[in-house]
Amino acid sequence: MSAVQPVPPNPPVAKKSWGDAAKAYLDRRAIIMLFLGFVAGIPILLIFSSLSLWLREAGIDRGVVTMFSWAALGYSFKFIWAPLVDAVPLPILTKLLGRRRSWILVAQLMIILAICLMASVNPTNEGSLVYMAIGAVLLGFSSATQDIVIDAYRIELAPPSLQSVLSAMYTAGYRLGMIVAGAGALYLADYFGSTETFYSYEAWRNTYWVMAGVMGIGVATTLIIHEPVSNQVRVERKTSDYSRLVLVFALSVVGFVFIFANLGSLLPETESALLGFLYELVRMVLSLIVALIIGYGLVKVNLVEAEVAKTTWVEPIADFFRRYGKKALLLLALIGLYRISDIVAGVISNVFYQDMGFTKTDIANAVKLVGVIMVIAGGFLGGLLAQKLRMMQAMMVGAILACTTNLLFVLLTYHPGSMPYMYLAVIFDNLAAGLASAVFIAFLSALTSIRFTAVQYAIFSSLMTLLPKVLGGYSGTIVDSTSYPFFFIFTFAIGIPILALIYFVDKHIVIGDNDDIYGDDDTNNDGDNNGKPILTKANPNLTNTNEPPRATD
Repeated sequence: MSAVQPVPPNPPVAKKSWGDAAKAYLDRRAIIMLFLGFVAGIPILLIFSSLSLWLREAGIDRGVVTMFSWAALGYSFKFIWAPLVDAVPLPILTKLLGRRRSWILVAQLMIILAICLMASVNPTNEGSLVYMAIGAVLLGFSSATQDIVIDAYRIELAPPSLQSVLSAMYTAGYRLGMIVAGAGALYLADYFGSTETFYSYEAWRNTYWVMAGVMGIGVATTLIIHEPVSNQVRVERKTSDYSRLVLVFALSVVGFVFIFANLGSLLPETESALLGFLYELVRMVLSLIVALIIGYGLVKVNLVEAEVAKTTWVEPIADFFRRYGKKALLLLALIGLYRISDIVAGVISNVFYQDMGFTKTDIANAVKLVGVIMVIAGGFLGGLLAQKLRMMQAMMVGAILACTTNLLFVLLTYHPGSMPYMYLAVIFDNLAAGLASAVFIAFLSALTSIRFTAVQYAIFSSLMTLLPKVLGGYSGTIVDSTSYPFFFIFTFAIGIPILALIYFVDKHIVIGDNDDIYGDDDTNNDGDNNGKPILTKANPNLTNTNEPPRATD
């Protein structure tokens, strides 16, 4: 086999005037992404902060409240079903709306259903938390699915020259959605009559119904916008192949849920937060192993063709390890741990503010408005920093700021109820989080192969939140066992090893310089005489089509 030839550098981009650059934000496609970003930002806080305050006002224990953050683990496992969403057409809807819009619409309808289910549950009723958890898990799964499809839609909607504009508009819309679901939900709950001293289920029920209604903006947007169409290559599959892929996935999920649910009763009970975390980690790993064994066994008995399963699930992962070899493990460790400090601290942040004596209005003003503005500002700073420094240098700055700003919350514990200290912590913590997030997204994008953009990015973005969210689920238990100052010092300390990881990655790995764009190692990157990509044995079923492309192709 011949060595993989380096990818030629991108051609220089023609310079634009400031006026021309600004006009790009008025492009119809940019406006589309603003609206899609808005509805994508609604669900996440209805699982995290707003739900945490609802449950806390209802008198639910702090440890139970933070465990509800696990409902958002769908964001961390979305890479498992991302290939299915990318490949499987929906009956009737795909013909009417197209491959992308059909999946976006279904995901949005599922989100509305999940929000309404949560609204119908009063957490103070005996046994009701189970139904609340089901609604929260459905909301996390549906929202993660919507994110998968919107990412693919954005990539296919415009050429690379406009992608930065679309991403900026999507991010702005996403933050606006978070303001509505965060500060807006708190204002509504307060307006409808639920306070720290007087809990009203009807107030929170009405608030979530309003949020379900707001999601109607997304449904209307999906029906109005157009399906992106371009000349691309895609793998031809039979309908039975799609059905069998879905069946394999469904049976594997059933196996995971069965083992995860029943293994909990076999593990010994413990009061230790650390042991509890380790038990849950073992429980999750064993459940995943069983799910993988089920999936592998179903492929072996030819429930689905091995080539179809390999192309769908294995090839995107194999491509990453082909390009980076054993050093890929170092990269995966950095991806999985980079955001651990701020994510773990963020899970309990609203409960912390409430315990410090701040009202919902205080939290809404400081965290949901000023905090979101600071995250956006931090994102712009991160983008500027990424252009001025080498990528890993920018990553180092982001990691240092993300963990050290958690110490400001230790200062706040000694000044409970102080608005100046609260704003000090919120402003710098969110500024650091926005900066770290911006440079990290640039890092993940550089790692992604152009052949497997959607699936690999889903894997990376899932991995970056998996361990932090699992550990974050025990944040309430850690605080109950120790104290808030100890907890925030702990979140600072777990960020220090990340600095060493960044140093080793910078020293030993060249990022984004070894992307095998077409075929396998037997091919080159020159294309044919017409400048078209060479189709190889790595993807033998590729055919040209006018259908919207699938990102895995």
